[in-house]
Amino acid sequence: MTVSLSDTTHELAESEVLAFGASLRGDLVKPNDPDYGRVRSIWNGMIDRRPALIARCRGVADVIAAVNFGRSHDLLVSVRGGGHNVSGNALCEGGLMIDMSLMASVHVDLQRGIVRAEAGTLLGELDRETQAFGLAVPAGTVSETGIAGLTLGGGLGWLMRKHGLTCDNLIGVDIVTADGEFLQANDDTNPELMWGIRGGGGNFGIVTSFEYQAVPVGPTVLAGTVLHPIERAREFFEFYSYYTKNVPDELTTIGTIRTMPLVPSVPIELRGVRVVGTAVCYSGDIEEGEKVVQPLRQFGTPLLDSIGPTSFVEHQAIFDQGVPAGRHYYEKSEYLSDLSPDLVSVLVEHAVTVTSPYAFIGLFQLGGAIGRIGEQDTAYTHRDASYSLIISAAWDNAHETDQHIEWARTFWKAAKPFSTGGAYINFMSADDGQDRVIAAYGPDKYQRLVRLKNTYDPNNLFRLNQNIKPTVSTADSVTASWSGD
Repeated sequence: MTVSLSDTTHELAESEVLAFGASLRGDLVKPNDPDYGRVRSIWNGMIDRRPALIARCRGVADVIAAVNFGRSHDLLVSVRGGGHNVSGNALCEGGLMIDMSLMASVHVDLQRGIVRAEAGTLLGELDRETQAFGLAVPAGTVSETGIAGLTLGGGLGWLMRKHGLTCDNLIGVDIVTADGEFLQANDDTNPELMWGIRGGGGNFGIVTSFEYQAVPVGPTVLAGTVLHPIERAREFFEFYSYYTKNVPDELTTIGTIRTMPLVPSVPIELRGVRVVGTAVCYSGDIEEGEKVVQPLRQFGTPLLDSIGPTSFVEHQAIFDQGVPAGRHYYEKSEYLSDLSPDLVSVLVEHAVTVTSPYAFIGLFQLGGAIGRIGEQDTAYTHRDASYSLIISAAWDNAHETDQHIEWARTFWKAAKPFSTGGAYINFMSADDGQDRVIAAYGPDKYQRLVRLKNTYDPNNLFRLNQNIKPTVSTADSVTASWSGD
């Protein structure tokens, strides 16, 4: 059996593959296996790559074995946690996918208020375990998101303005580096590596488990959505800009323009209707929260006002039905300092020209606890931004890809002059170039990350990510494809 490495053919002995598979507690899946299609599927249906081998890891020993096999055979390596990232980097073409999805245990240490979760855990699974004890890890807005990529890229979520980003609540990790070494990192052990892990993506190794400081939340919060007709978009965003400048940290909002999905949870009269509005989560005292959200509820005459006492677990899943797995997705993003009238005009103009009923325009309200952490304290950058803008094109028919991507790019180019100069790496698509990665961190911090990359992955084994390129590597980018049984 053979694998192809770039434009050459490389013999990979069947005995080597069999020995590798036998060394795993999990399964080694190949293209001819019946489960191959299911195992290689990820959230973004636009990404259609075929790994030569998929190592389904069940423990750290499997991860070490997979890393060593990929490195020693010069294979292109991808890493799958939840497989939910829009860039689709969990899938490689003709290489080795290291699949962490079977490693999904969660342990809550009530005495210390600490949560330990394996890298294949999904946000909804994390919430289910922590909310049983009235605790939460500040993390995400879609329950099917994997905690690994979310955490490593920063971690925007409903609790971030009160409790910080997911990476800000990360206190330790177990990680397997490119040379197959198992390390632990926290503020006392390998502190520079820990600094880079808090926002630097999967560039330095495969994190096998995360340790978080949990915070008391729920199980009931004040949450929901307020929606208006799309014709009121300009008025709403002018109000939203003022309103979000004057709310306490307990409240996080996400301003939206979208078409309401055709799902049972949406009132029948709103299904398929284009709307503007905001989703909110107030994580403090509910009675006090009612006062905070009152101006929002009194603005205009909403088509829908669902704000009320709500299960935090249920609120974490409110966007799930609008972003189902298998649909095609393409995203562009920028950080913003404010919502100026000219920017609002851009939002309204391009909302009108939207090419798909599945498209989503989001304004994640930042600030609060995010900005109280020093800019140099973590790899995550742009802590002074007020909003993160996400322009998400989504569609079902692959033949329509070009028109939807063009809409998102045109919109993004019009919004870019209002940017603070960077973007959130978890909202970047696969075609965002190296200049965008550098802008995400800033040139000085990027160089610090390069030094870390040179230490822990000098040959760029872990390059299917928003890549921090090492400066000591001579390795070529290679791919592999399976031709055996």
